[in-house]
Amino acid sequence: MKIRILGSGDVAKALALGFIANDHQVAFGTRDASKLADFIAANPGPQVLSTSDAAAFGELIVLTVKGTVAETLLASVQEQVAGKVVIDTTNPIADAAPVKGVLPYFTGPNESLGERLQAKVPQARIVKAFNSVGSGFMVNPTFAGGTPTMFIAGNDDAAKTIVSKILQSFGWEVADMGAIESARAIEPLCQLWCLPGFLNNQWSHAFKLLK
Repeated sequence: MKIRILGSGDVAKALALGFIANDHQVAFGTRDASKLADFIAANPGPQVLSTSDAAAFGELIVLTVKGTVAETLLASVQEQVAGKVVIDTTNPIADAAPVKGVLPYFTGPNESLGERLQAKVPQARIVKAFNSVGSGFMVNPTFAGGTPTMFIAGNDDAAKTIVSKILQSFGWEVADMGAIESARAIEPLCQLWCLPGFLNNQWSHAFKLLK
């Protein structure tokens, strides 16, 4: 598939390597190509495009920008992403310091950033995924406790099937939590994942759903 990653941070780079390893064609969409210079030098192949061009020419879009700019950025390419699967990796992390290890969110308890993105760009087929673990474990995570679980949510079943296959190829077990409203429960997993890190400098873990 032609994968277009909107963003240039650690999540964008980690997922790019995963897609490349699985024989997808990868390009980045960013407003600051300099942030990817070292990555492209070490990993030649992916193109660096404007956000608009990346969204226009991608078959599947991956949103990896900060949560505070996610709505504005996705709205700016709403025509280009209409009808396309958009993997939403973002979390609504506010621009403030953690409170006793808990990241502050700018969303309320009965809403999620995933819902806000879907409402902002209703023609996109948004699937929340990859938001509940650090970038170092997004591809081929290995834990003594077994294969970890990635929780996903979205309104389009066909889109979730595509994203589930990607997750499985990246080494994840997938748990479909239903419609995009379920992102209200999935997004706080980022806060929970970060707590051991902020409190005890423990960052090597993931979640697993036991049945």
